[in-house]
Parts: sequence; structure tokens; C-alpha cells
Amino acid sequence: MSSTPLRPVTADVDLFGDDVLVDPYPTYRALRESAAVVHLPANDVHALTRYEPIRKALADPETFSSDGAIGFNPMVNEALAGTSLASDPPVHTQLRATLSENLSPRALRGLKAQIQAKADTLVAALVERGSFEAIDDLARALPLEVVADLIGFTGEVRANMLRWGQAAMQVIGPLNQRTAESFPIAGELYGWCSTVTADELAPGSVGRGIFDAEERGDIPPGTAGHIIHQYLGAGVDTTIAALGNVVALMAAHPDQLALVRRDPTLVPAAFNEALRFWAPVHAWGRRTTREVEIDGAVVPAGAQVAILFGAGNRDPRHYEDADTFRVERNPVDHLSFGYGPHGCAGQGLARLEVHAVIASLAARVERLEVADAVRVPSNITRSIEELRVLEVVPA
Repeated sequence: MSSTPLRPVTADVDLFGDDVLVDPYPTYRALRESAAVVHLPANDVHALTRYEPIRKALADPETFSSDGAIGFNPMVNEALAGTSLASDPPVHTQLRATLSENLSPRALRGLKAQIQAKADTLVAALVERGSFEAIDDLARALPLEVVADLIGFTGEVRANMLRWGQAAMQVIGPLNQRTAESFPIAGELYGWCSTVTADELAPGSVGRGIFDAEERGDIPPGTAGHIIHQYLGAGVDTTIAALGNVVALMAAHPDQLALVRRDPTLVPAAFNEALRFWAPVHAWGRRTTREVEIDGAVVPAGAQVAILFGAGNRDPRHYEDADTFRVERNPVDHLSFGYGPHGCAGQGLARLEVHAVIASLAARVERLEVADAVRVPSNITRSIEELRVLEVVPA
């Protein structure tokens, strides 16, 4: 006789409290060990904490919907209505097709050499300097240039990319002070994307191509700006976070950097492990469309769900020695790019950028001596604000 499903366990945790955001891993561990799904009254969410339930939820948009649900406040969900981020199949499928087409391996093939050359030039100059600030000088510098060139951003937009991208992620959080302060800045991005025309983007750019797709009828009228919003709003800040994390991890684990230096084929594995070990995205929303049972606990229909990628990535039920950073692990099934229909559309571009930096560092650097990384609380993207490289020991 089967046991009766139970209400989820409850925890007195503020998922978006400052201490949790700066270092969520002790909280992730406590929540994960208590249950696969934990109700957090402070945030009015049901948090998914273990690898398998997270992966299943991401693969099941009929039960775990993104429609009006990815954010943790109603204002951002209303603003994102009609975007591929905040829609379910079949609408999501149509909107995503144009985004994915320009970010497919085939479409990006021609960019690989260009991005590697940019990374090599940048890293070589920094290594020659001997000391530098790794976030501004590297983790932000490369993605901002790459995405600006790809989409065709010019002038004022190019200058605003960083603050717009950071704000677009910050407002996905609950209605706290960080969200309130970021809404006006995110509104600038939303306003620009609502009025941008093809003529404002560089000729031959992907941005121009999206407007061409709208003109052909491949996407609904008026959605080209939404797709461009997703490139900037969802892609830049997370890649910056991943790059900063990679530099910090390679500095903290010179033995792992040495493995990559001896065997450059480990570059992709090193990035996968960095994404697993420190997930760039803290939490992402879904809403249940029906009552659903998770490991014996029932989540009610209409509940806000928080997907905790970083908790799933450190689940010892799935990864042996999960709290150890080991590049040879090559966890190709990590959760940081999502999974299923909403798997990160820009992951191919992110890989090109971060692989290029890892390869360039491994070729030139034996060890990086760094000051303590400075992290500041941020609702959604977990990134390093400042990482000063005090000394470079060349290879």
C-alpha cells in the first residue's frame, strides 16, 4: 500500500537575503538535505533543490510553465509577456527559432577564430601587464565587445549594455530594494527594444537579420525587439559571471589550470565544471499548472516554483565528490544552461567566449595570485564584482 503524499517541508529561509545571495551553497546544502522540494514562506515559493527533480521540471513545460512565471514579481512577468523566455510551446518554439538560428553552431562557426583572436589579444596584454582587475579588464570586456559586434549595437546602446544587462537580470527577483532600484534602468532597455528599428543596427549584423525575419513573417509582427532584448537581457550578464568565476577558480586551483595547460582538449571540460561548481544563475521561476507530486510531497496547482540550479549541480546523489572542483569530471549534464525547451539559446556563443579565454590563459599562465574576490548581493546572477590579479606567473 503506497503512502499518502505529504505537504512539502517548510524552511525559514529568505532565498534573496544578502548572505544567501553572496554565498548560497550552505543554504543549498541544508535545503537539499531536508527535501527535494521545500516551501519557503518568506518568498512564497516552492524551491526545487535536487538534480533529478530540477531536470524533470525543466523538461516538462506543460506542468512547470514559464508563462508569466519566470520572475519573482508580477511587474517583471507582465513586462516579459510575449517573449520566448516567458512563454511555453508552441508560442515559445516559434519565437525561439529565430533566436536559435543566429546562435546555432553553424551560424557561429565563422566567429570562433575572431573570438579566439580577441581573447588572445586581451589576455596577452593583461599577462604582460602582470597585474590587472579581472572583471572589468577581462570578464566584462570580452562579452560586451562580442555581443555588441554580433547584434550590431552602436553608440549609446553600446555604452549602456553593462548597466542594462545587469538591471534586466536584477528585476527578475522579488520586489526588494535591488529590484526597485533596477526597474528604471531595465525600463530604459525595454523602451529602447520597443522602438528600435533595423536602421539603428549595423549592416550585416544578427540584429538586422532578426528584423529581416520579422519582415518575412517568420516571427510575429513587433517581436524583433523582444528577441534583441533577450540577447542583451539574458545573455551578457550571465556570460560575464561565468567568465569571472572561471578566472577565480583557475586562480584558486592552479593544479587544475596545469591539467588544462598540459592537455588543451580539457578546455570544454573546464568550462562545464566551472558552470557546475558555481552556477551563474541563482534562481529561476516556473509556475505549476496542476497539482504535482515531487518525491512524495505535493506542490499545489498555481504555485510559484524556484529552480535552484546551483543546488542541483552540487547534489551528491548525482555527482560524486560534488563539492570538489575537478576539470576532468567534464559534467556535460550540468544544469546551469537549463534543460529542455528553455535550455539556454546562447550557450554556443558563451562557450566560444569562455573556451577562448580558458585556452588563452592556459597557454600563457602558470599561476594567478589574486586578492579575495568581492561579491555583492544580486537577485538572480551570482557574479564576482571585483577580482584583482596581484601577480601573473607566466607559463
